[in-house]
Amino acid sequence: MSEATVLTFDETYRPSDGEPFMNERQVEYFRRKLLKWKDDILRESRETVSHLQTDTENHPDLADRASSETDRSLELRTRDRQRKLIAKIDEALRRIEDGVYGYCEESGEPISLARLEARPIATLGLEAQERHERRERVHRDD
Repeated sequence: MSEATVLTFDETYRPSDGEPFMNERQVEYFRRKLLKWKDDILRESRETVSHLQTDTENHPDLADRASSETDRSLELRTRDRQRKLIAKIDEALRRIEDGVYGYCEESGEPISLARLEARPIATLGLEAQERHERRERVHRDD
């Protein structure tokens, strides 16, 4: 019976350009970063649901009621954006499993570590993202 290899992970580790791109440590670093981000969003979402369930006061003052409804609406919009973000995080985790995480979907070139650190769900390198945004602006103006 073979023993499973356990990869120990140093919590202080940060990816650097001086090591092979998307080596085991980098992949594990980004996988953990994505999972923590997802867990944080889900925890906040549970807190919001709990808060919305307990905050069902009927405000007699119209201004208080309007303010409460505005707050509720804003909170729900935020949660909807975070729901979409969770889908992107799940997609990034699938790319890790498929071995394509960290590479630009357009060019196949590595996405810079700085970009991945800032936006771990990035699917395009900086130049490809800039081209994409320019095309969006041009088509939006039509």
